[in-house]
Amino acid sequence: MNQLVNSSVLAKQYGTSEKLNTRISIHSKYSTNKQGFGSWISSHYQFPENASVLELGCGTGDMWKGQGELISRCSRLILSDFSEGMLEQAKETLRDETAIEYRVIDIQDIPYPDHTFDAVIANMMLYHVPDLPKGLREVSRVLKEGGTFFCATFGEHGMMEYIGSLFSNRPVETGVNAAFTLQNGQEKLSPFFADIRQDLYEDSLAVTNVEDMVDYIYSLSGMSDLRSLPRETVRSVLTAHMTDGVLRVPKEYGMFIAQSPKE
Repeated sequence: MNQLVNSSVLAKQYGTSEKLNTRISIHSKYSTNKQGFGSWISSHYQFPENASVLELGCGTGDMWKGQGELISRCSRLILSDFSEGMLEQAKETLRDETAIEYRVIDIQDIPYPDHTFDAVIANMMLYHVPDLPKGLREVSRVLKEGGTFFCATFGEHGMMEYIGSLFSNRPVETGVNAAFTLQNGQEKLSPFFADIRQDLYEDSLAVTNVEDMVDYIYSLSGMSDLRSLPRETVRSVLTAHMTDGVLRVPKEYGMFIAQSPKE
C-alpha cells in the first residue's frame, strides 16, 4: 500500500501537530498571496442560517480562528479528525469557541444518519483516504439533498514537482500523492455529487531562510528520498537555486465545491 494512504503511517504523521505546524508555518511566513489559503477557503463557505456542518480532517482547527461570525451561523458545528492528538490540539486552538463539538471520525465510516448535514468539509485530506470512493459515498450519504461539499486540495505541478526538479541529477522520488488532485478531483467526485465547481488559489512562496524549507521537506512522509540525504546536501542544493537571497517556489492549490444530488 502507498505509504501516503497507509493508516499506520498517517497515524504517526498526524498523531501530533508538530509536523503539520511545520508545513503550515512555511506557508504563513513566505506565501506571496497575503490573503492566506485558510481565509480564502473559508470565504467560499456559504452556509444557510442555522446550518448543520461537519468538518472531516480538521487538523489543528487553525482555519476556524477568528471565524466567530461563520460559526454563529451554525446550529451545529462538528470538527473531526482521524487523529485524537490532532483533535486535542484543535480543542486548544479554539478553546474560546464553546459551541463546537469534537469527534474522532474516519471519513470511510461517518457515524451519522443519512441527510444530516447542510455542509461537509474535507480540506487537504482526501488524498490520504485508503478507500476514497467509500469515503466520498459516505459524505454524499450524510449530506442533505442539495447540501454542499467543500474540499480543498493541491495540484500535481506545484511545490513537490518543483522541489524534485532541483535535485534532477539525483534519483529522487518526491512522492507526490495523486490520489485526489486539482487535475483528477472532478473525475473522483462526479459519481457522488452534482454541479461540481473548481476554484484556483493563485500563490507562491518567496523563501528567504532556506532552513525553513529544509524543515518542511523533512516533515513530509512522501519525500523519503530527499529525507535520506544529509541535511547539508539538501540545504546546499536549495541555496544554489536562490536568486537575490530568495528561493521562489510555485504553488498549485484550489478547491472543489460540489452539491449533493437531489433525489
